[in-house]
Amino acid sequence: MSPIDLNLIRTFVTLYEAGSVTLAAERLFVTQPSVSYALALLRELFDDALFTRTRDGIQPTFVAEQLYGTFRESLTRIEGAVQSVRHFDPATTERRFRIALTDLGEVGFLSLILERLTRDAPFAEVEVLPLQVDEVGAWLSSAKVDAAICRQPVPGARSQRVLHERYVCLLSDRHPRIGDSLSLEQYLAERHIVVTRTSGHGIAEDVLEAMQVQRRISLRVPHFSVLPKIIPGTELLTILPAQIAYRFVAEGGMRMLELPFTLPPFDVSLHWHESSERSAALNWFRTTIAEAIIAAQR
Repeated sequence: MSPIDLNLIRTFVTLYEAGSVTLAAERLFVTQPSVSYALALLRELFDDALFTRTRDGIQPTFVAEQLYGTFRESLTRIEGAVQSVRHFDPATTERRFRIALTDLGEVGFLSLILERLTRDAPFAEVEVLPLQVDEVGAWLSSAKVDAAICRQPVPGARSQRVLHERYVCLLSDRHPRIGDSLSLEQYLAERHIVVTRTSGHGIAEDVLEAMQVQRRISLRVPHFSVLPKIIPGTELLTILPAQIAYRFVAEGGMRMLELPFTLPPFDVSLHWHESSERSAALNWFRTTIAEAIIAAQR
């Protein structure tokens, strides 16, 4: 077998992770025909189709599955070695940074991150991927994302706490029956919006169940970001983290109260893979994220 071009390895890994020729071309900043040509060379080199077309994009073959792990690790090591000795200048970089965020992360942190990057790295690009808790560890180790922010621990990842958080109650500022405080009796007498457990914030249901009390649920939604469109003008109550509640209250039509029962506070952390610590660019990106979020709490 003739020596393999490093660019072909990069194209293969990007195709595997993107699952689409179009997306791979976007991530590599090349044209689709360039990716297709590289794929043809790879198929000839390995005497295998490597990827087959499906309705949703492309599916790796068995041979591609076997190659991916070795190629991904090798590429990460090579890129890390190059980046560790290369001077990184945020003021001139055009690099695309990728971060996985929940919908709460998008609401609470994205504007802070972009404000700092716009100031210090005006030509950089940020790509946000909707965080999938079960996948984020693999995403970090495969470099599909450079960092992730969530409350859940990520096995195998390095982490830094960026926020210590608590839960509060959010309701309309014109609620007809609730004043400046909230008793458990009042809370249980009202109807509620619940954000489903897939958000990672299902502790209230566990605590209320342990108390042997039940809420009257009127609406279940998968995301917190819709709450400002629903709460004002209704009599519904909901539970959410305080930092996000502050932001929603600032939009008008809502207020927040302390809960009439105790929910444990929690930490929100920035996560990354240790292999990325060899990259000056990624070290800068993580430091910038952490500083932006922490500074906003002062």
